[in-house]
Amino acid sequence: MTALKQPRSVTLSAAHQIPFHTPGMRVGLLGGSFNPPHQAHRAISRFAINRLQLDRVWWLVTPGNPLKDSNGLRELAQRAGAARKLADDPRIDVSCLESVIDTRYTVDTITYLRRRCAGLRLVWIMGADNLAQFHRWEDWRRIADQVPFAVIDRPPQGFRALAAPAAKALERYRIAEGCAATLAERRAPAWVFLTGMKSALSSTGLRNPDGSWKASLAK
Repeated sequence: MTALKQPRSVTLSAAHQIPFHTPGMRVGLLGGSFNPPHQAHRAISRFAINRLQLDRVWWLVTPGNPLKDSNGLRELAQRAGAARKLADDPRIDVSCLESVIDTRYTVDTITYLRRRCAGLRLVWIMGADNLAQFHRWEDWRRIADQVPFAVIDRPPQGFRALAAPAAKALERYRIAEGCAATLAERRAPAWVFLTGMKSALSSTGLRNPDGSWKASLAK
């Protein structure tokens, strides 16, 4: 596992990168490159707020995904700015925390937040396409042990995701979809697979072959 790096300025900087919160708040974490952000990110967040009974969703804009080619990845500030503009919802906050704590690994981010926001009820949110490759994430079992997570079905990814190694390994910790509203209060490991959110949008589909954003998203 990659150690959690902490620059000398991390304490001051992180204070401005962790969104406003109060003890007991139920917060969903949606990580990604947001290259570019799109309406499915917003729709997934609102869907999760409703189904999981969350108070907020934090979009964690990563400096770069270790499992993806970084060619064509726009500057972090540009991606974060576009995400803030798109979110347009007081319940959605955008953070560049991972650049502050100098990591690209979700396990480091969750560890950091659990140490500094111990009173929060955190839930990691991912699409079914991410569950399909969850077993490739850095220290994925530790992630599952630290925070409950919700998987949003993204047809036709669902069947493949539920047959993937991580889903199989964690099957006994999966809760019924009807109990989704209790997920934030549960002790990890615990996860739920949510259906009913239909969107075919993806950041990949909104990029040109050279990696640039479509003209309508470039502003």
